[in-house]
Amino acid sequence: MDTAVAGGFSPRNGSKGLVLKALQLLAAAVFAGWLMIWIVMPTNTYRNGWSIRIRAETDSTYFGRQGSNILINTFPILFISVLGCLYLHLVKKSDTSQSSIHRLAAWKRPVAVNWPLGIVSGVELTFCLMFLVLLVWFYSTFLVANFSQLHQTDDGVKLWQARLDMAAVWLGFVGDLCCAFLFFPVARGSSLLPLLGLTSESSIRYHVWLGHITMAVFSAHGICYIVYWAVTDQIDMMVKWDNTGTAYVAGEIALLAGLTMWAMTLPRIRRKMFELFFYTHQLYIVFLFFYLMHVGISHFCMILPGVYLFTVDRYLRFLQSRTKVRLVSARLLPSESIELNFAKSPGLTFEPLSIIFINVPGVSSLQWHPFTVSSSSNLEPERLSVIIKKEGSWTQKLYRTLSSPVPQDRLDVSVEGPYGPVSKNFLRYDSLILVSGGSGITPFISIIRELIHQRTTLNRPTPAVLLVCAFKTAADLTMLDLLLPISGNVSDLSGLELRIEAFVTREKSATDEAQTNIRNIWFKPLPSDVPIAPVLGPNGWLWLAAIVSSSFVAFLVLIGILQRYYIYPIDHNTNQIFSYASRSVLNLLFICICIMAAASAAVLWNKKGNSKEARQIQNIDAPTPTTSPSSWFYNADRELESVPQESLVKATKVHFGGRPPLKKMLLEFDGSNVGVMASGPGGLRHEVAAICSSGLADNLHFESISFSW
Repeated sequence: MDTAVAGGFSPRNGSKGLVLKALQLLAAAVFAGWLMIWIVMPTNTYRNGWSIRIRAETDSTYFGRQGSNILINTFPILFISVLGCLYLHLVKKSDTSQSSIHRLAAWKRPVAVNWPLGIVSGVELTFCLMFLVLLVWFYSTFLVANFSQLHQTDDGVKLWQARLDMAAVWLGFVGDLCCAFLFFPVARGSSLLPLLGLTSESSIRYHVWLGHITMAVFSAHGICYIVYWAVTDQIDMMVKWDNTGTAYVAGEIALLAGLTMWAMTLPRIRRKMFELFFYTHQLYIVFLFFYLMHVGISHFCMILPGVYLFTVDRYLRFLQSRTKVRLVSARLLPSESIELNFAKSPGLTFEPLSIIFINVPGVSSLQWHPFTVSSSSNLEPERLSVIIKKEGSWTQKLYRTLSSPVPQDRLDVSVEGPYGPVSKNFLRYDSLILVSGGSGITPFISIIRELIHQRTTLNRPTPAVLLVCAFKTAADLTMLDLLLPISGNVSDLSGLELRIEAFVTREKSATDEAQTNIRNIWFKPLPSDVPIAPVLGPNGWLWLAAIVSSSFVAFLVLIGILQRYYIYPIDHNTNQIFSYASRSVLNLLFICICIMAAASAAVLWNKKGNSKEARQIQNIDAPTPTTSPSSWFYNADRELESVPQESLVKATKVHFGGRPPLKKMLLEFDGSNVGVMASGPGGLRHEVAAICSSGLADNLHFESISFSW
């Protein structure tokens, strides 16, 4: 096994390794402190002791009562984000495998397969249980500490009604705790996820889980208050918007927006009417704005870190999406799949299993769809490819556009990304079993192309690979054409220990209908079209750290000036005179201005370098046509050496009329350290996960690849 994988850093990188460990420990210590604040928040020790002392120290004429929440709730996570950027920059420059650093990878063995949550690994189950315990502790501790202090009053409010009021208040705090984590998984370009060895694609499920819990808690919060107002004859409170207190109307609007989004996440609606789900999910802006109006900016600082990092990421994505990228060519396969080939800057590097979001205005100006990148940035430094299967309405319209008898010489495309892992974890295995169904083969194409680079260019040892792919029809076998890049040559696969077992499930034998040539379409770019380039340049993590830190410092300066010279002379830190809504809107405006200014400056600075690099990229020559792999299986009498892609033919065996015997193939596979990756329909991934978690083979290490986005 490679020394970098097994043992971490070489002596040459020893000092850098110490720096990385120090950054990890510092980030972990700060996070532990931040989490501890949430843990002790419902206790009397915190509310009657720590909180009072912290506010006394931070309640200045520059930040008011908002200062304490900025210090203990907002600053720690943004500081960790900056540390994460520095850490990832050093890891990228050191070219060191992350597999030895992220010890959580050893916990990825599935422990539950058929739960409503899908495939759940040991580490995921552990952290889910810990989070649920935190929620129960948070809520129950407050109720125990405060119910004993409630007594019958003379104002007509009964004891059970007072307890209902108190229970409703702290349900809102539980919702705040969920919201504090809610936006971390959807900040695609944030450093927090890769710092933990996660990707935005694999983490979107955590956003879904948190979203369900958040809306359930906030719904209970709202229902409890409606019941409380009804039984105490205060139902008119539902239309109350206090100038310096709680804005109940704003809370109700936020709840309605949240409930609308929640309803549209039902699996049947999301799968059958994705556009409806997509458009209603933009109500998160309404939800956040009126949530802010409901609780005020001081309280909002409790969830501000996730919202802040998401806003930075969202604005950077917006800036990247304003540019039309250069689409070089498209390959139309008989399987009704499309390979889109883009020009990319050599400075843009990404790892296998990365995803990219694509917008085609000619199909839909508003919809963005994620696709797995099938190319290798090392093997193809000036090209980025994605494979799109004709399935939904958007992909069907795109396929009709490209397959039209009228030749297409131009297609406007914008992109966001790519986003993906920061390491090649699959290289830590001695062998790989890649199990795919249909278009699920796409992420494995990027892995095989990267292995080609590792073997042929770097002359490094690579894992032995067994690719088990299931297709519905023989026409889908042409997907195997894409294992080699469009500029690939015969010798590319010869150095790999590759075996392909292809299964055609709906046909008993080969048919002549599948013998259809691949159609190549070459586009004429406009001078304004640019190669896909990193929005923040080759040192993107450093620039992201600069954006987060500088924008936050600028925000603190602006609200300090606002508080000291405008709000304080009016309110004198009493929070009883100056409007909560006005204060919140001004803070929100400053946040947006600071983020936009810092991010725009960083993007414009790096755009100059990207433009110079783009001018150096030459036109990519068209390839010479090659025989389609689908024709291999209808010309068995031909000499094998006459087939251009000889090594791929030798590695491939096709089976008709049945599904792959996965249990037999997996359990009988030799090897002490075997990585098993499954991609495709949920049933296939669940079957593979169940085999790997059955305990019958300890050498199998499972990793599921889903298209959660």
